[in-house]
Amino acid sequence: MIDFSKILFLDIETVSQQKTYDQLNERMQKLWDKKADQLNRDNAEATPAEIYDRAAIYAEFGKIVCISVGFFNDQRFRLKSFYSHDEKALLSDFANMLSRYYNAADSQLCAHNGKEFDFPYIARRMLINGIQIPKILQVAGKKPWETNFIDTMELWKFGDYKSYTSLDLLCAILNIPTPKDDINGSEVGRVYWQENDLERIKTYCQKDVLAIAQLMRRFNYLPLITEDCVDYTN
Repeated sequence: MIDFSKILFLDIETVSQQKTYDQLNERMQKLWDKKADQLNRDNAEATPAEIYDRAAIYAEFGKIVCISVGFFNDQRFRLKSFYSHDEKALLSDFANMLSRYYNAADSQLCAHNGKEFDFPYIARRMLINGIQIPKILQVAGKKPWETNFIDTMELWKFGDYKSYTSLDLLCAILNIPTPKDDINGSEVGRVYWQENDLERIKTYCQKDVLAIAQLMRRFNYLPLITEDCVDYTN
């Protein structure tokens, strides 16, 4: 049986590097123009500026504003977040935590669509910010089954690689209760750039981490975490 005490559950929230396309320097504008051309094959009328909000999902054009993590400690599930306007500072703190507590060979990171998004995004932004990438995130020379990653979306696919299944959908069909949120993932950029509300983003991110942990419990036929067993450490 899987050892849940060895798993760090996580989710990240990302935004574009600048508030608007016009705030990019000339070199980055030209590079985003090229990216926008690739993205606009089905909608050639949209300008690079009009779709700049989509920059958040690309590590080359976006940045991380929050990493929330959850872990089991005895019978408790503890949630903690690294969030800041200073991406380098939050990534440094997160890297230090990984190196200190999750450097054993049997430690694992778990996220939903983590192999395609969260894990590589974090590693790329660490490299961009000049931060040493912790051992658990290093995949060079490793075969896919040799990494320390668990991806709940991959588990749900059962070998089917044709489609994406959202965390919300899986929680709904597997009868996992999730709190009503006042924002969704598509609104994170607006909440960050227009409302400057990192606390709101952190709360949203932590709820996703709890949902991921619940999903792993369901996959392993274990009882769900009850609300009175959840600790919010910040």
